[in-house]
Amino acid sequence: MNKQERIIAILMGVMLAGWMFYSSKQTARQAKETPPHQPPAAVAASTNGLAQTSLAATLPAVEEAAPVQPSVPEEFATLKGADMTLEVSSYGAVLKQVTLSKFNTLPGKASEKNPPVSLDFATAPGLELAGVPGLAGNAVYRMERDAAGAAVTLTAATEKGLTVTRRIALLKDYQVTVTDTIRNAGENVVTLGTNSVGMGVMRKGESKNEMLSLDSLPAGAAAKARHWGSEKATKQYLVGGTAGGGFGCGGAPSAAGMADQVTVPVLEPQAWVALKSRFFVAVFSSSETNCGFAARMERDISKPNYVLSHLSGRVLFQGRVLGQGETLTRNYTLYIGPKELSRLQALGDGKDAVMEFGFFTWFCKLLVPTLNFFHRIIPNYGVAIILLTFLVRIIFWPLTHKSTVSMRKMQEIQPQLKEVQKQFKDNPQKMQQETWALYRANKVNPLSSCLPMLIQIPVFIALFTVLRSAVELRYAPFLWIGDLSEPENLLAGVLPMPLNILPFLMSGTMALQSYLTPSMGDPQQQKMMMIMMPIMMLFMFYSFPAALSLYWTVSQVLSILQMLMLRRQATHKHGPDGGVTVEAPQTRQQRRHAAK
Repeated sequence: MNKQERIIAILMGVMLAGWMFYSSKQTARQAKETPPHQPPAAVAASTNGLAQTSLAATLPAVEEAAPVQPSVPEEFATLKGADMTLEVSSYGAVLKQVTLSKFNTLPGKASEKNPPVSLDFATAPGLELAGVPGLAGNAVYRMERDAAGAAVTLTAATEKGLTVTRRIALLKDYQVTVTDTIRNAGENVVTLGTNSVGMGVMRKGESKNEMLSLDSLPAGAAAKARHWGSEKATKQYLVGGTAGGGFGCGGAPSAAGMADQVTVPVLEPQAWVALKSRFFVAVFSSSETNCGFAARMERDISKPNYVLSHLSGRVLFQGRVLGQGETLTRNYTLYIGPKELSRLQALGDGKDAVMEFGFFTWFCKLLVPTLNFFHRIIPNYGVAIILLTFLVRIIFWPLTHKSTVSMRKMQEIQPQLKEVQKQFKDNPQKMQQETWALYRANKVNPLSSCLPMLIQIPVFIALFTVLRSAVELRYAPFLWIGDLSEPENLLAGVLPMPLNILPFLMSGTMALQSYLTPSMGDPQQQKMMMIMMPIMMLFMFYSFPAALSLYWTVSQVLSILQMLMLRRQATHKHGPDGGVTVEAPQTRQQRRHAAK
């Protein structure tokens, strides 16, 4: 490895390390617009979603009736489909619980001790209606179940003559449709102020890789989805911030000075709004254009460092006047299910943006269906990742082959290069001209060896982005690995730190690959790189999902096999040394003497 290649390799390693650290940790800076002693609850988003003003000045007044003490027992209707089950309450006509029947709570087979995933909306009921005069959020509704068991109709009335009828229907593919009909059956005109509908709540899991976030698509023809974990108005609450300065143990942001909970309104019409965790998402859209949403973020007050524990939201609608006999009808559509790319794409309106693939979206959208294609052939995601690695290596085989051949040619002309350097050591310009003339004569490009590394970076970043939130890998086993979406965590609770085998295998194959790579520079520096790079990658990958270490290890094994094949061909053609003169390593003193 010559000086140019060492510099490029080091820069790539540093950039890769920085990118992965940023993506995995998402450590946020404190929002500069918030004064140190200002209560975080006073931060709000104006119509552009970014400007910081007072909460009271920007959040529309929602006329909420005081909660009532129901005089009749609560009724529940269970809507059961192939994918999920909804529990609907007669108190408020809300969703209290959503059960995703195809996803277990823990690894392994479903059982009484390992029930399906349940999204508990008890603390922030889904579809809770607020802002209807005289109708409390927990008002009693009369419930009528459809005979088929896939829909329910709920009705309530107010003293002012308003009647609210809600029909909730469960469809396939994790979709729910809701129709609200508000009719003024009284004798007077009724003013319906700004009102809102609840989206439910997402809770953070126990995994260190777990996350909570909020996405939306502003209404408009050319609008792009916004990820509120990176917006100034909400970043410090979704990701973590430091209102009191400093960081907690392990680099986690300190919670000093931050409110236990905060509500941030975004007063801009949205085509849809989504609450999401690492693997699941709730997407809300409506037939009537809304006037924005309000996100509520709660942190875990039992921990000194900032940890977001709950994320809920309400979609806001403009008020209006209902004359005698007039009716207002709104339709809502909810998707409450896994973050599966194909399902989200089928929903349309750019809802697949919740996958948050970033700069390499186009490539990620190729990787996911390819991975699932291999899984359909052999139903194991570990094998699917190996097959995907083979495919990537095959695609880039001509390029890596040409690069390796070029490196061997560079190694072959090293004696001639040294002669040129020795002959023109007092004339750098002439030495550079002669060097490039030698390259052209031998059809060698000194930078060609770096091209495969440069191409691998986008592939690696795209794969990392896919694997960190691919619900397909959730609890997917492979050999000794219980969950490809997490580190192996072997002997957790027995050893001071869980054991992860794949990062060690990856580092070992990286060292072997570096050893087999033709060297064009100082052997001592080559040896140092062979030691330092694997150690650095070991620390970087140790807490990453096992799927990523599996991909990188298999990729390096295939690269090693490719190098061994080329070495065997060169040995057969040129003899045991492959036509390359290998010089004995020189001491530092010998190198200094040779340079004089």
